[in-house]
Amino acid sequence: MPDLLIELFSEEIPARMQARAAEDLKKRVTDGLVEAGLTYGGAAAFHTPRRLTLTVQGLLAESPTIREERKGPRVDAPEKAIEGFLRGAGLSRDQLEERDDKKGRVFFAVIEKPGRRAPEIVAEVLEGVLRNFPWPKSMRWGTGTFRWVRPLHSILCILSDEAGTEVVPMDLDGITTTDTTEGHRFMAPGRFTVKDFDSYATELKRRFVVLDAADRAEHIWQDATNTAFASGLEVVEDKGLLAEVAGLVEWPVVLMGEIGADFLGLPPEVLQTSMKEHQKFFSVRNPKTGRIERFVTVANRETRDNGATILAGNQKVLSARLSDAKFFWENDLRIAKTEKMAPWIAQLSNVTFHARLGSQAERIARIVRLAGEIAPALRADPAMAEEAARVAKADLSSEMVYEFPELQGLMGRYYAEAAGLPARVAAACEEHYSPLGPTDDVPEAPVSATVALADKIDTLVGFWAIDEKPTGSKDPFALRRAALGVIRIILTNGVRLELLSLFDDLLMRHIFKALDASETEKRARLSDFAAERDMPEEEFAQLLSAIAEEEEARSEDRDQMQTVLAEAFGAVGQEALPKSVNLLSFFHDRLKVHLRDEGLRHDVIDACLAMEGNDDLLLLVKRAQALSDVLGTEDGVNLVQGFKRANNILSQAEERDGVSYEFGADPKFAEAEEEKVLFNALEAAAPRIEEALKAEDFAAAASALAGLRAPIDAFFEAVQVNAENEIVRRNRLNLLSTIRSTVLKVADLTKIEG
Repeated sequence: MPDLLIELFSEEIPARMQARAAEDLKKRVTDGLVEAGLTYGGAAAFHTPRRLTLTVQGLLAESPTIREERKGPRVDAPEKAIEGFLRGAGLSRDQLEERDDKKGRVFFAVIEKPGRRAPEIVAEVLEGVLRNFPWPKSMRWGTGTFRWVRPLHSILCILSDEAGTEVVPMDLDGITTTDTTEGHRFMAPGRFTVKDFDSYATELKRRFVVLDAADRAEHIWQDATNTAFASGLEVVEDKGLLAEVAGLVEWPVVLMGEIGADFLGLPPEVLQTSMKEHQKFFSVRNPKTGRIERFVTVANRETRDNGATILAGNQKVLSARLSDAKFFWENDLRIAKTEKMAPWIAQLSNVTFHARLGSQAERIARIVRLAGEIAPALRADPAMAEEAARVAKADLSSEMVYEFPELQGLMGRYYAEAAGLPARVAAACEEHYSPLGPTDDVPEAPVSATVALADKIDTLVGFWAIDEKPTGSKDPFALRRAALGVIRIILTNGVRLELLSLFDDLLMRHIFKALDASETEKRARLSDFAAERDMPEEEFAQLLSAIAEEEEARSEDRDQMQTVLAEAFGAVGQEALPKSVNLLSFFHDRLKVHLRDEGLRHDVIDACLAMEGNDDLLLLVKRAQALSDVLGTEDGVNLVQGFKRANNILSQAEERDGVSYEFGADPKFAEAEEEKVLFNALEAAAPRIEEALKAEDFAAAASALAGLRAPIDAFFEAVQVNAENEIVRRNRLNLLSTIRSTVLKVADLTKIEG
C-alpha cells in the first residue's frame, strides 16, 4: 500500500487562513479518494507560511473492480423501453442476459467497472480540489485562469512504497506536479528531491523549515519565556497571538528588545495592544511592578549579528507607533482632567447608533434613565448609577479608543479616574460591557451591574421596537449575546425584575420618540399601537387630544408630556404589547439554553415557564431548581406519574361529560380508607404549599408536593374512580381536580416528559 504526499508551495499565505486551509485540503482530498474507491489508513495535514502539506498513509494501490447487476424490462417489452434500458446501462443488446422472473422472462444487465490505479484517481481528485478550493479570498496571476490565495509556485505529489517513488502526473494551468520542493527562502534556497514523508520532514528541518505549526508555537513560547526569565521578567500570555506568529515564520528565532523609557508610563494595556496589533510583538512584564518594559519579536531567520539589526529596525518602528499612542494618551488625559470628558460626551450627539434608534447621545440618555430606575433592584445608588451611565461611553470619542477600539471601556476607567470621578463610576465604565460571552466574568459591583443591565436591555428593546430581531443564524447586532448577558447579570447578582412591564414601558417610550415624526406618521404609528391593544375609538380620540395639547409644551417640559401620554396609554389597561411578550419569549429561549448548560432538563424549565411570574427570571430559576431537585427523587418521579394519571382520567371525563369537575370534593362521600387519607393529605398540604409559595420557598412547596406521592399512589391502587354510583364518581373526579389544582400551583407537570 503506497503513501501519498502532497505539498502546495506558494507565496506567503495569511496566517489566519492557514489552519483552516490545511483542514480543508485534508477533508476534501480524503473524501474524494474514498468516494472514488481508495480507502486509506490515516492522514495528517500541516501548514507553514509558504506551504500546505497533506500526507495519506496506507492508500490502496488501485480501486476495486465493481460488479453491478441491473434488472431491466421484460423480454417482450416495447422496443423503446429496451433501448432506454440499454442507454442507461451503457451496453448493447447482445450483452444482456435473459432470466426467469415471477413476471416472466426479463433482461438483466451485468455491469463491471474495472478498478483504476491510484495515480489516475489522485490526479483527478487533487485537480478538482484545487480548482474549487474554498479560500475566503483568492487571486489570479500571469495569464492563467487558476485562482489561489497567493501565487502557487509548485505542486509536489508523489506515491511511495517499498518499490520506490512515483510522481502523480498532473498539469494545472502550466503547473506540473514534481517530486521536488524548496527549503527556507533565505537560509536554504534551491530545490531538493523528496522520496517520502519522513525524508521530506527531515530534509525540511535540515533546510530550516519546521513543518508542524504546533512545534513552531511551542518553540516560540519556550524561547520567549526562557529569555524573559533570564532577565527577571515574564511574557504576557496570548494564545491567539502565539498561533498567529507561528503562522508567520518557518524557522522561528526569538529576539527580545527594549521599550523606550519615554513610553514606560503608558498604561500596560495600551502598550500591549499597540505592540500586538501593529507589530505582532509579545509584551514582557516586570512581575514586581506590573509594567510592560520589553517586547519579544519572532524573526524568520538567523543572522550573523544574532538579530541586532532586526531588533534595531523593530525598535525604531515601535518607537514611532508608541509616540502616537503617547500623544493620544496625554491629550486624552488633559481633556479628562480639565474638562471632565464633557467634550467627548457632547460629540456623541454626532455619532449615529442606528438610523432608526438615534444617536449615541440619545441612547445614553435612555440608559441613564433606565439605570436610575432599576438601580434599587441591584442595591445600587440611583444617582451614582445615572452618573456612571452618563460617562460610561464617553471614551468612544477619545483618540485612544478611535485608534484602538478594543480598549473601549478600559480607557473609560482610566479617564474617569483622571477626571476625579468615584471609583465605582470608573469601574462601571470598564465593566458595563461585560459579560461579552458565556465564559466572561459578570459584573458584580452594584453600580457596574446596573449600568451593564441598562445598556443591554436598552439595546434589546430598541431593536425589538424597530423589528430588527435575530433570524436563523443571523444576529448582526449580537442580540442573543446581549440577552444572555442580561440573564447572567440577573442570576449572578440576585436581581428581581418584572421584565414584561419593564419592556412594555420602554417600548412605549420608543413610541413617544416616534412622535417627532410627521403628523401623518404620528397618527399611523399611534393607530397601530391602539390596534395592538384593542383600544376603543373614543379612548384613541382622547389620546390624540392629549398629545395635541402637550405638543405645545414639548420644548418646555418633555418629561411632563411623556407623563401625560403615559397616563393616556395607561387608561387602556395592563395588557402587554405583543412586542414585549415576544421579547420575553426570546429571553425564555436564551434562558432555556443557559439552564440546560447548567444541567436542568428542558421539560423542567418548560413546567416552570408555564407558571405566573415567569418574567422574573430569578424567581423562575429558583422554581426550576427546586422542581428539578424533587424530580431527582423517587417520590418526585412517582408524583409526576400519579399527577398525569389523575389529569388524564379527569380530562377524559370532562370531555365526555361536557362539564368541569372543579367545584370541590366532599370528604363525606369518601368510601375507601385510601380515599379518606388522600382527602386529609391534600387538606394538610394545601396551606403548607400556599405558605411556601407566598414566601417564595419553592423547595418547601415542591417537598410538600412530593409528600402527596404515597397517598395518591395508594388511592389509585385501591379506588376505582369511575364508580357505578354517580355521586361517588363525581366526587372522586372532583378529588382528582383538587390534585390537579394543588400540583399546578407549584409547576405545570403536564410539561414533564415520561
